[in-house]
Parts: sequence; C-alpha cells; structure tokens
Amino acid sequence: MKELNRKNTGLEKLQPIKVVQFGEGNFLRAFVDYAFHKLNKEVDFNAGIAMVQPLKDGMVHLINDQDGLYTLFMNGIKKGEKIQDIELITNIVKAINPYTEFADYLALAKEEELQFIVSNTTEAGIEFIESDTPDMQPPVSFPAKLTVLLYERFKHFNGDTSKAVTIIPCELIDYNSETLKKYILQYVDLWKLEDEFKTWVSDACTYHSTLVDRIVPGYPRAEIEEYNNKLEYKDNLIVAAEPFFLWAIEGGDALKAKLPFDKIDLNVKIVDDIRPFKMIKVRILNGAHTAMVPFSLLYGNKLVMETVNGDFTGKFVNSVISEISETLDMDKNEITAYSEEVMDRFKNPFIKHALADIALNSISKFKVRVLPSLLGYYNANKKLPVNLTFSLASLIQFYKGTWNNEALPVKDSPEIVEAFKNAWQLKATDLVVAKILANTEFWGEDLTQVKGLPEALVLALNEIEEYGIEKGFANFSKHY
Repeated sequence: MKELNRKNTGLEKLQPIKVVQFGEGNFLRAFVDYAFHKLNKEVDFNAGIAMVQPLKDGMVHLINDQDGLYTLFMNGIKKGEKIQDIELITNIVKAINPYTEFADYLALAKEEELQFIVSNTTEAGIEFIESDTPDMQPPVSFPAKLTVLLYERFKHFNGDTSKAVTIIPCELIDYNSETLKKYILQYVDLWKLEDEFKTWVSDACTYHSTLVDRIVPGYPRAEIEEYNNKLEYKDNLIVAAEPFFLWAIEGGDALKAKLPFDKIDLNVKIVDDIRPFKMIKVRILNGAHTAMVPFSLLYGNKLVMETVNGDFTGKFVNSVISEISETLDMDKNEITAYSEEVMDRFKNPFIKHALADIALNSISKFKVRVLPSLLGYYNANKKLPVNLTFSLASLIQFYKGTWNNEALPVKDSPEIVEAFKNAWQLKATDLVVAKILANTEFWGEDLTQVKGLPEALVLALNEIEEYGIEKGFANFSKHY
C-alpha cells in the first residue's frame, strides 16, 4: 500500500496560506479544516492552512510526514440509515512547531494572503501569563504567541489596515474572542508596544466568538485495519467524527462576505448572538461528556457509547442531563429535543469515543461546563443536585490518580496534578475536600461556601472508597 503524500496523490500544488491555525489536534482537523476544505472544493475558496503547534509536545511532525494530508471518516446514522462519508483533506500547507522553528513561525506573519486566525487550544489555552515577554521564542501562552505574530505582521506591512486579520477562536469558554482580545491588549500594554499597533490590533483586526459542535473521537485505533482497508493508501492520521456539524460564529454582513458558507451545504451560522446556541450545547452536550468521564471510568467503562448504553451508567447520564436542563432558561420543548439528539449522538455505533481521550484538562472543563449547572440547580432549588454532585465527587476521586491499584488517565497541567496529589496526602476525606474546594484557581470561587457541598462530597467519596461507584451512588442518593 502506497504512502500518503502529495506526490503519490498528485496534489503537489499548494494553496496560498489564508489561515493560520493554532492547534493540530483531532477536533480542528475534523471541524475547521474540513469546513475550509469544503469551501475550497465547492466554491474555489483557495485557502491553505498553516498549523501551529501550541505546546512543546505535539504532532506536527506526523502531519508534515504526510505533507499535511489525512483522511476524515464521518460515521453515523441519518434518518435511520447508517452512513459513512470519507474525505481526503488537502488544505494543510505546512505545520510548524514554534518551539523548534520559531523563525518559520514568525514568517507566517509575512504571508500576503493571510486573512484568518483560528484556534482551539482547549479551555486552558486562552490565558494571560504575566511572565511572558516579547523576546521569548516563543512565549508560553497562546495569546502571547499570537500577539508576537500580529506585531510582526503589523511591522512587516507598516500598519496597513488591509493586512489586518479576522480572528476566530473555537475554545469552549464564554466570550472566547472578547477574552482573547483582552489578553492581547494586556500584552500590548505590558510590553509597551506602539499605540499605532494597539489601534491596528484593536480596530483593524476583527474578533468573532464562536460555538463549535461535533463529536470527534479522533484516531480509530481499535478499528484502524478496517479503516485502512477502505483506502488506497496508508494513513497514520485518520480522524473519525460524527456527521453532525454546527459552527455558530458571531458576525455580520462583512464576515458573511469573507466566509461564503451560505453557498455550500454545511451548517455554519454567522449570527448576531451565539449565546443561545452556546448555552444549550456547552451545558448539555459538553457538560454531560465532562460529568460522565470520571464517573464512568471509575465504574470500569472505556467508551462513551458503552456508558450511555449501560443500564446503570446510562441512567446516570440521563439524570445528569435532566438536572442540567432544569437550570436552562429556554424553551423546554427545544431543550428536550436537543437532549434526545445528544443521547442519540452519544449512542452512535460507529464512534468509539474513549473516555480517557475526553479526560484532558477535566478541571477547567468541569468549571466551565458543569459547575454552572450544579450551582444553578442549587440556587434555584435550595438543595444540591444528586447526580451532578456525585459527578464532582467522582472527579475528585479520579484526580487521586489511582483506582483499584491501577493508574488512571489523568491528563492535566503539572500544577493541577500536584495540587491534587498534595490534597490527597492529607488522607482524611474532610481535609481533602476542604483543600480542593477552597482552591479558587480551580473553580473561580471558594466552593466550601456552598452550603452542604463539602459534607455531601465527603459522604460521596467515603461511599465510593468503601463500595465503588454503583453501590456508592445508591448509598449516597438515599441521603438526598
């Protein structure tokens, strides 16, 4: 079987770089890159993408090994029929690791046809790190890296406003573009950059908040032979995703003119306000995902589909969604319909979505996706939600790092992992819970102040330690 590269596929002509993308992971490749690929294919948009690896450790070397080419499998059920669409994605021009190729990274600023910056660096990616400086190669935070790139472009084109860029972050935080812009301007002030640059980056560049919705399990490791048998080449970067696709972007007529998604068959909505789309999606789909991961892994499951199809774990996920739904001030029929669609998407038989793959940065995810529902339920009902509270207890247990003498797939920043390690060394459950809940860097507030929450978590953790997840939950729920 032949190797996948541009020479073997006759795709040696490269498109001009119109997009710089921060992030090289499965989601962006199955979502943003696919969307631009369809624009290229269906309306000759002619946009090449340069990927930037946001962290020191990444996979741009694997992407470059295949000249940016990879195959996207979209598997699911539509109107009762199983479908599988296969698409070779061809618009990745280059992939750069700025930690080892900083000059190449800066050179992206000089691309004549560059128009768009897109990103998905996870919820933890959009942050302000005061110790970042403009002479670091590169700075640590994504906003600092982007500020350096924008400044280089400003200088190279002498402040030409026609060379300003459209910035479309896809991180799942509220007001993602506003937050990113705020941090960029903070770096401009911290680094004492020119007022003219501040005006250019603030007024000439445009910032558009987004909502993204597609389940992307990524590399189908367990079925890779079956997938490769459907191809005429060997692909080490296959990505599996569901057919469902929603990209809501805040913007007006100017953005619609720049991005002609209205001319293709893809569910991209350029709208005045993404908040209604975002609220229901982040709370229900992402919230249920995040809430189920530690709970289901501790129970012994490996996959999302296995979780929602299980009698016990499936009922738990449904109950989590019910508690979340109670906190949403939206049309109840719309919430019910979306909730049912989410469960169907979780049950997609083609998608082997590993729980361990969703576990990355679970603390920041829980803070954004689940905690608002837990607190909203408490504030509305003056009592704790049973299932969401137990999911938080499961999260704390998960971050202990081991269960039944086996290592758990905890994947988070070294600081967060170390903080949990230190908390668990206190041994007494009430002390562990108090230390974790009081950590405002985790939650954005002191959760020991939520009446009854520390006691509920101590009870839940003691039950989990003594009886495991299923019996532990049954015992815990009797008290609530």
